[in-house]
Amino acid sequence: MKHFPILGLVLVFCFTSIAFAGDIKVINAKSGFPEGPLWHNDKLYYVEYGSQTVMTWDGNQNQEFWKKEGCGPSAIVALSAGNFLVTCYDSGSIARVSADGKTIAEYKQDREGQRFQGPNDFVADKKGGVYFTASGPWESEPIVGKIFYMDAKGEIRQVADDLHYANGIALSNDGKTLFLAESEASRVIQFNVQQDGSLAGRRLFVRIGQVDPDSGSYAYPDGLKMDGKGNLYIGQYSKGRIIVVSPDRKLVKTIDVPSPAAPNLNFGSDEAVIDIMAVDDQNNAPYWGKVYEVPNK
Repeated sequence: MKHFPILGLVLVFCFTSIAFAGDIKVINAKSGFPEGPLWHNDKLYYVEYGSQTVMTWDGNQNQEFWKKEGCGPSAIVALSAGNFLVTCYDSGSIARVSADGKTIAEYKQDREGQRFQGPNDFVADKKGGVYFTASGPWESEPIVGKIFYMDAKGEIRQVADDLHYANGIALSNDGKTLFLAESEASRVIQFNVQQDGSLAGRRLFVRIGQVDPDSGSYAYPDGLKMDGKGNLYIGQYSKGRIIVVSPDRKLVKTIDVPSPAAPNLNFGSDEAVIDIMAVDDQNNAPYWGKVYEVPNK
């Protein structure tokens, strides 16, 4: 998640012919910067950064689930205990929220007393733990992005640093590899996941402009999701496009939506549809956008 002027990029898009995904359904036509989606118990949960809320979609209507002024929510994840965590990007905290939408606790630092700067996105592992990114400032310098790990007991520790705007995060299906979008570097990197949850073996996975030249050299990767085949779906804040990359780093397909930014996504239970978070007004709060439902063909 990030806000920045994209006037130059818009000029490029105006002269480019784009084929949008067929059968696009709009499930929220006016959403204040939708982000960080999660399917849980047959409901889509998603945050609205610009509206300071977490919303749900049950297939028929959108409803407010949780709201906290000043939070700047950017993602939500479900815990095995039956409650949720929400990243509060603006207030530098992680909120623990009950199943009925009540705030239970708030975390602002790790076990060493290190405060979170721009907590952004989540991925849960199979041990009851959660990884989350802390992006650092919106500017390209300094490079201070981090990854933290909260174990099943709620203890939080840093597991990676010196990241160039740490943003979307995903795990491989076997839980052995963690993927991270370094947005300001226009790339996705990967780590080996150790038994204790720590990370090692940092290395490049893909550069967005190389795997999909049409995304351009200023591509800004955002949210990440892994499908059951091991393909990585990469959202972009710089373009209304999801790119899908195979485990061997080949471009599988692209999915375009009629909005200038498609920062994040999630799948329905059978992966037959994709819910895409999109932003139409990237320069003016509350950054109005849409939530799309698109067939995953």
